[in-house]
Amino acid sequence: MAEKKSLEKIDDYRWRIPESLAPGMRVPGLVYANEKLLQAMEEEPLKQVVNVAHLPGIVNYSLAMPDIHWGYGFAIGGVAAVDIEDGVISPGGIGYDINCGVRMLRTNLREKDIKDKMRLLIETLFSRIPSGVGSRGKLKLNRREGAEVLHKGAQWMVERGYGTAEDIEFTEEKGRLAGADSTKVSQRAMERGAKQQGTLGSGNHFLEVQIVEEIYEPEIARVFGIEKGAITVMIHSGSRGLGYQVCDDYLRIIGGAVHKYGIELPDRQLACVPINSPEGKDYFAAMAAAANYAWANRQYLLHLTREIFANVFDATPGELGMGLIYDVAHNIGKFEEHTVGGTKKKLFIHRKGATRAFPPGHPELPVRYKACGQPVIIPGDMGRASYLLVGTEVAMTETFGSTCHGAGRVMSRTRAIKAAKGRAIHQEMEKKGVVVRTEGRNTLAEELPEAYKDINDVIDVVHQAGISRRVAKMKPLGVIKG
Repeated sequence: MAEKKSLEKIDDYRWRIPESLAPGMRVPGLVYANEKLLQAMEEEPLKQVVNVAHLPGIVNYSLAMPDIHWGYGFAIGGVAAVDIEDGVISPGGIGYDINCGVRMLRTNLREKDIKDKMRLLIETLFSRIPSGVGSRGKLKLNRREGAEVLHKGAQWMVERGYGTAEDIEFTEEKGRLAGADSTKVSQRAMERGAKQQGTLGSGNHFLEVQIVEEIYEPEIARVFGIEKGAITVMIHSGSRGLGYQVCDDYLRIIGGAVHKYGIELPDRQLACVPINSPEGKDYFAAMAAAANYAWANRQYLLHLTREIFANVFDATPGELGMGLIYDVAHNIGKFEEHTVGGTKKKLFIHRKGATRAFPPGHPELPVRYKACGQPVIIPGDMGRASYLLVGTEVAMTETFGSTCHGAGRVMSRTRAIKAAKGRAIHQEMEKKGVVVRTEGRNTLAEELPEAYKDINDVIDVVHQAGISRRVAKMKPLGVIKG
């Protein structure tokens, strides 16, 4: 058990779980947290950090971000890099909602422009953008088109007029993860995906209209095209039922193959196979296809959002300055090059509830952002704030170019529903100046602000630890959720 008393303090924001804590650990654990977050942290996710340290081929550390909480196999907020020669790939290290991620738009609107139209805007967004469990999109894809989306991702949408070339430039991986193969995706997954393209989803997925409350790095903010008082939009969604089904299918396949490769694990939920095995290659190809589906989904949601803003404000998206700042994935597996022991190596990075945070000068950054570093978009809960950060060299050195992804739950959904009993959450949000519309009856209860860690504490840790830098803080004004 990774009891808190076993943690070794490195500094105010880093804690080490020694390799000697449990037999079979191949690397230590490294937890990013301050005293406050650590005291509130439950034991189970720390135990999962220890379990991940048992994976064959894992390099340097089993990493935990400050928003860490319990997940399937891996903790949510976990990062693990493995050597591609002798390492493994684990669906639990990427998660059920493959390429759940966030994109952020700038606008040239200010609060005075939007104040009298906020309720109309939120109502229109809610009525036009399908949300909720099992919601169906208006974009109907036949079998051939469905397969094309899985190969081309966001690029498929832009080719059909649902966006611009600039949208692709400012999307991680340019909205298309190489190696996708739709033939490795089950028919059941394809059927679920055909109905749900262009939908927001349920639970913690949202579309939020925000105002920039603070600017910490004016020069970088200027490059990103935002300033204090500007209205921004954040879209948080993933691969919907298709991604869930891909994960479910391959957990079954890989779970049945673990012993075939003689892999010993402390938790069956860590089911994994060698990256270069037939099962590993098939899972990566299906996972990449689901990731592309999610990028296409967020691209279409962006298109709908622009249309709705244009209608409400009687102006074109161009006149409203609705440019994409960036799109990041936070449940994904990638082949990347990193320096290990002074030598550059190709690794496979599992990021589950963790965001890529590449530094200035990295070759994968858009030209416009080369001098700044990669935009890192971190949503908080609907009652507090969200943040825009940038990646750093410290992240490349310590965390394989990774940082946190959100606030992180402190209450299960069941506990949150109990805590909300008898309360008028809509009214509570209204008093905070946030207009909210939701589809599901329990969504507001499940997504109580207090069901999450304070995003300000989480951001303080990653900023002070140096694995990403604060650029701007946004306050919610209106939100739609499933």
